[in-house]
Amino acid sequence: MATGISSFDSSLNKTIAFLHDVRSNLALDDNEQAYKASRAVLHALRDRLTVEEAAQLAAQLPMIIRGYYYEGWHPAGKPVKMRTLQEFLDYVHKKMGTQQTPKLSDPNRLSRGVFAALAKHVTKGEIQSIIDLMPAEIRPLFSSQEQ
Repeated sequence: MATGISSFDSSLNKTIAFLHDVRSNLALDDNEQAYKASRAVLHALRDRLTVEEAAQLAAQLPMIIRGYYYEGWHPAGKPVKMRTLQEFLDYVHKKMGTQQTPKLSDPNRLSRGVFAALAKHVTKGEIQSIIDLMPAEIRPLFSSQEQ
């Protein structure tokens, strides 16, 4: 469906492509599941980043994804201290809340699939900046994206 507003149409097309990549990476049934997975993982990532880095990532996201990326965000108290892989995965699990289904129940799998899609849609430099900010234990979630 075209809106006739080029920036909206472009954002919609880019969002659909991103959700398609998440859906494909995770073998999900539909874009709704891809949205839920990407929202939970992006919220955990956003909350783990510094406010400045969270904004730098957001600047590269399509307008629609940027909207749900920032949804409910309060920059005070960021970054949330997630030092271990398990803390990060627990945070993703918490962000999934009641939306979990068998295909949406493994936060490790979800994180890897969303990060792989993210790497296709933002610059390599931005992905590397994010990886560099992550504790060593969390970096393997980005393993397919590292240079």
